[in-house]
Amino acid sequence: MKTFKNRLKFHAPGLAPVEDETGWYHIDTKENPIYSQRYSRAFGYYDGLAAVTDFDGNCYHIDTQGKRVYLENYAFCGNYQEMKCVVRDFDGNYYHIDINGKRLYSNNYRYAGDFKDGYACVKLPESGMFIHIDGKGNTLNGKRFIDLGVFHKGFATAKDTNGWYHIDIQGNEVYKQRYQIVEPFYNGFALVTDFDDNKLIINEKGEKILCV
Repeated sequence: MKTFKNRLKFHAPGLAPVEDETGWYHIDTKENPIYSQRYSRAFGYYDGLAAVTDFDGNCYHIDTQGKRVYLENYAFCGNYQEMKCVVRDFDGNYYHIDINGKRLYSNNYRYAGDFKDGYACVKLPESGMFIHIDGKGNTLNGKRFIDLGVFHKGFATAKDTNGWYHIDIQGNEVYKQRYQIVEPFYNGFALVTDFDDNKLIINEKGEKILCV
């Protein structure tokens, strides 16, 4: 096995980012470089594309042959999720691009997260509130939140002036309680922390099942 300064894990189709004295690049499972170019950073492949940062600080995506996918440069590139990717331009605006590098919508945001289950969280530039958007940039349910998480199995975490809780796809609260911290539901249950720092397990109706 070759020795590298840094080695990240393999992603489909069997490629991994590594760093040696020449910079960052990708190798195959036989540890052979798949292209000759070197970068200041390189990340894993998602949806067949990998984010890289060149030595001038420009971020963009390359395909599995090492070829650049689009001409635009960004200050930050995320990883593709559901064939969509969040980027930040050099003016500090966040938005999403499609698999060909084209903008999905015209709006700019103060922050944008990954797509999951068809929706992404974004922070509005005027109010600083969070909303969910779909793949075309449309607002999901018109409701705004102080903070917001992605959807997981039909529920998302959300925060209002009273604390954190869970909402459904319509943006409605699924119970009345508020918490200091909430985690997503997994197989019907979620770990939450109340304002006395007690950790509890609740079900999808908000009923307290167990103190932990």
